[in-house]
Amino acid sequence: MEIERERNFQFIVRNLFAGGIAGMVSKTTVAPLDRVKILMQAHSKHHTSHGVISGIRHIITSESLIALYKGNGAQMVRIFPYAATQFTSFEIYKRHLAGIIESKSHIDKFLAGAAAGLTAVTLTYPLDTIRARLAFQIKGEHVYNGITHAAVTIFKEEGGTRALYRGFVPTLMGMVPYAGLSFYCFEYFKYGCMKYLPWLTCNPCQKNTGGLVLSVPAKLICGGLAGAVAQSVSYPLDVTRRRMQLAMLNPQTEKFGQSMFLTLKLIYQNNGIVNGLYRGMSINYMRAIPMVAVSFSTYELCKQVLNLDTGLKI
Repeated sequence: MEIERERNFQFIVRNLFAGGIAGMVSKTTVAPLDRVKILMQAHSKHHTSHGVISGIRHIITSESLIALYKGNGAQMVRIFPYAATQFTSFEIYKRHLAGIIESKSHIDKFLAGAAAGLTAVTLTYPLDTIRARLAFQIKGEHVYNGITHAAVTIFKEEGGTRALYRGFVPTLMGMVPYAGLSFYCFEYFKYGCMKYLPWLTCNPCQKNTGGLVLSVPAKLICGGLAGAVAQSVSYPLDVTRRRMQLAMLNPQTEKFGQSMFLTLKLIYQNNGIVNGLYRGMSINYMRAIPMVAVSFSTYELCKQVLNLDTGLKI
């Protein structure tokens, strides 16, 4: 019994570390695109006519090269516990659901992924709000001078804890399809590669005789495809979340912070579907596909290094 507890403890600790590292690597990789996406989603007056490349060029010329990573410090503070919790929760939920739901359907992966996403976002959402506020700031128009100042200011001036969780409902609603489909698609594609294309996509697993693990290129492809599918479905709710998080920065946009359904309605009425609910989608594909690809690939590699992934016997 004591040995089993020790194994479970080591499993959780190693998964937390692997997930946290995966999140930090993936988010830092796409941080410049992430900032441009936030500026476009919330219709920053400095970026109303900019696309992806012109937006990046404008940030570099008007601010600095390092400004592309504005808000990434808050992102790292948030993403390590977020990714660590998400990946570890997924492994735990997957284990519990495996004995309840037929594994061949892979529905257990969707449910485990959705539950893991909800768990992680609930614990770390205030840091996401703070990070969005910091990333939205333009040089010379700063309202906050750091993570702590932003947290205290939002808490004191905008309604306490509720202000830090503004946009939380659409986030939860968007997290179910996003996290669920991300994990489901990655596990589905991973299984398909191992089962039907092992000679092309797999390497032998040194720690499990007869086992296989995906090669790094195959990991990246499976992760990228999973990210593309998940983002396509959940993106309008991501736009809604950002508009609500940033609503209080400008008196003209305060109405966007009242409720999820009102915000969705206003976005649609003011800007339509393409330029409203799916505004910034092109850059989102550019950032989400490599981000999810790097995230899953790094996590899988960390699992192998930490002896958490013993491969799949075919």
